[in-house]
Amino acid sequence: MSYMENNFDKRLDPTLLVDDAKSVVSLLLNYYPEQLQNPDSYKISKYAYGQDYHSVIKDKLKELLFSIQSTIGEVSGRAFVDSAPVLDKAWAAKGGLGWIGKNSNLLTQKVGSFYFIAELIIDLALDYDHATTDHCGSCTACLDACPTEAIVAPYVVDGSKCISYFTIELKENIPAEMKGKFDEWAFGCDICQDVCPWNKFSKPHNEPLFNPNPDLLSMSKKDWEEITEEIFKAVFKDSPLKRTKFQGLKRNVDFLK
Repeated sequence: MSYMENNFDKRLDPTLLVDDAKSVVSLLLNYYPEQLQNPDSYKISKYAYGQDYHSVIKDKLKELLFSIQSTIGEVSGRAFVDSAPVLDKAWAAKGGLGWIGKNSNLLTQKVGSFYFIAELIIDLALDYDHATTDHCGSCTACLDACPTEAIVAPYVVDGSKCISYFTIELKENIPAEMKGKFDEWAFGCDICQDVCPWNKFSKPHNEPLFNPNPDLLSMSKKDWEEITEEIFKAVFKDSPLKRTKFQGLKRNVDFLK
């Protein structure tokens, strides 16, 4: 995806984002749901069950920065949640929160990988943490399970082959050669996370704003196929699904029929 090349200098140098930046504080927030969708349903990524994480986490980071300022004094910084040229996974790995696995996700031994990554970049020097070790070993579960072969080699993902790209980022029609390869994913894809052995340790989150509309969990394939714009707006109010819009979701569902 060519947009990843934009602002590459800012991805490498936080001082281009925050004047006099001295520390990157990386944080994780679990989003693994307590309940999953109806098995007879088209699927959406678990991160999209509840409210859009951007606004939820931004509010938490603002509170954290305020707490730092209240405790220490004048500290300047900015909060980042997957919405600016920041190398989220690289900074989190450098800080020892986990290692980047063969599926290119940040993995941890204690809670797997179903969490959001966010940062505070501040002008306060801290004692820095250190990277942890890689614990993927000889496992190739994620490579073997990807139906579009988007994981082209261990630790290398071709984003333009990913189901998440086709169902979220792509604005044109989905290529015909992808028919039958989406494993009924209508928005995003969790396959490479679902098969990862470390996600056996995933635990349900405790953030009420990430709880899904109950109607989402009970929707059948027929419900998805007959969804109206009115129902879409009610079930997915403030949801990440608003990114693909109603027509984009309809395109995805029609492609899966």
